[in-house]
Amino acid sequence: MKTKYILSILTAFVLASCSLDYDPLDTYSDVTEGMDQDSVIVVFKDKAAVLSHRQTLLNLYKNGQEHWFLDILLLNEAHSDNAYAGAPNNETTPFEVNSIEGSNTVLNRDWNMHMGNVAQANKMIVYVDSVTDNTLTESERKQFKAEAKILRAMIYFDMVRVWGNVPLVTTVAGDITAETIEEVYPAYFPPQTDALTVYQQIEQDLLDGLQDAPANNPQDKTLFTKSVARALLAKVYAEKPLRDYDKVIKYADELAADGFKLEDNFADLFNVVLEDPSSPPSLTNKAIVPTIRNSVESIFEAQYFTGAGNWATWMFGRPLENWTYYFTWAKWITPSRDLIRTFNSEQGDKRYEQTVVFYECEWSIYYPANNYPFMYKCRSAYNNIIKMRYADILLLKAEALIDKGEYNGAAQIINQTRRRAGLSNLTASASASKEAITQAYLKERRLELALEGQRWFDLVRLDKVEEVMNAVFAKDEGRPAQAMPYTSLSYVLPIPQAVMDQNPNLVQNPGY
Repeated sequence: MKTKYILSILTAFVLASCSLDYDPLDTYSDVTEGMDQDSVIVVFKDKAAVLSHRQTLLNLYKNGQEHWFLDILLLNEAHSDNAYAGAPNNETTPFEVNSIEGSNTVLNRDWNMHMGNVAQANKMIVYVDSVTDNTLTESERKQFKAEAKILRAMIYFDMVRVWGNVPLVTTVAGDITAETIEEVYPAYFPPQTDALTVYQQIEQDLLDGLQDAPANNPQDKTLFTKSVARALLAKVYAEKPLRDYDKVIKYADELAADGFKLEDNFADLFNVVLEDPSSPPSLTNKAIVPTIRNSVESIFEAQYFTGAGNWATWMFGRPLENWTYYFTWAKWITPSRDLIRTFNSEQGDKRYEQTVVFYECEWSIYYPANNYPFMYKCRSAYNNIIKMRYADILLLKAEALIDKGEYNGAAQIINQTRRRAGLSNLTASASASKEAITQAYLKERRLELALEGQRWFDLVRLDKVEEVMNAVFAKDEGRPAQAMPYTSLSYVLPIPQAVMDQNPNLVQNPGY
């Protein structure tokens, strides 16, 4: 029988060199259920083990709020014109003033968490077909693999937009032995793959997922469904490497056919029910539940309940279920003056009061302490955190129509979100030229999706980073001094230095 024991010298080498946050399944004791008599690794010993791991995958976005929510907001809002860092420190200030370096601990945390999640998705994709339990049907195997591929695509979509070239890991590393080291070494220390190839893998995973994932479930938006795949495909085809605006329109229309539409009341997406709706939140009037779960507009969301709330709420402001909880120190993601002025450029935008709230606090970093604005779209530990919603995809359809020269059609879509916000339709002049309708579109996406983790990615996708960000420091009196000008090299962020130190096959992004 071939030995499966890792030689001590190789063990020491791996432990010294490979981050445990990126779990390449290096030892079966960490992730497997048992071994057969021929010493073949058995990751899932039965259907119950598969179902347990499936639940782990479904819970990734609920439990791991740092990298896909908190830090994505820091990047997209504080690194754009929408927000200030909020709590200035070595983690956050570089995003605000454009001085991000590979030593940034946020980036290191995010990289390792993303790669760890990829490994968990790969475990299902690679091993589910080898389960010998006959009670696990063929259709279930296909479904669970499809769900894991959609999850892997979601993870890599965030990674490739943040870092560009990243390691593309689609297999599970085997044990290192004297006989296998040359074979498995690349799986432990993978080089980067060019962004185009990563996008192509994302595309393929989503197309595969469309075949066998479950259909949209209006009562449960926490699942990796065909609709999630369609929404991601619409977003992927809007990005430059695979840009195909006809396909953006196609998948946006398919989402509408799946039953998605705008909620009538924008506030319902983020509001919570209070014990006493007639009184403001206070020590005795606490948030109970979100106004709506699984809304007709939500495509994918994480949900939280009493006893298992989202902890990120108190990072942004007051948690309405606990009025004074951790409200003694500066919060992340402070809405910028430029964003507030943009909201107030037209009177009556109902989205403003659902996006920004003012409290009296104990600090005065960006504003007077007696009237301080806070991010308000995550206002309770029981709020749903919506990763994808239909308004985003609908507006991407408008972007596609603008590219095709169909300015009136784009204006009609923009008018849908404007009317819901209490605003009038765009004027005729706003759709009279590509420049005019593009400006109206960018403003609408900014206000509709403000503080939801979209703004920086929008600026990058539409090549607006230099134009917008190199000008905002002069017109936003609350923003600290710009450290470095934004250039085309700013479109991706540095590879974490700690990760590069662990993996000699990685190359730093230009400009860092």
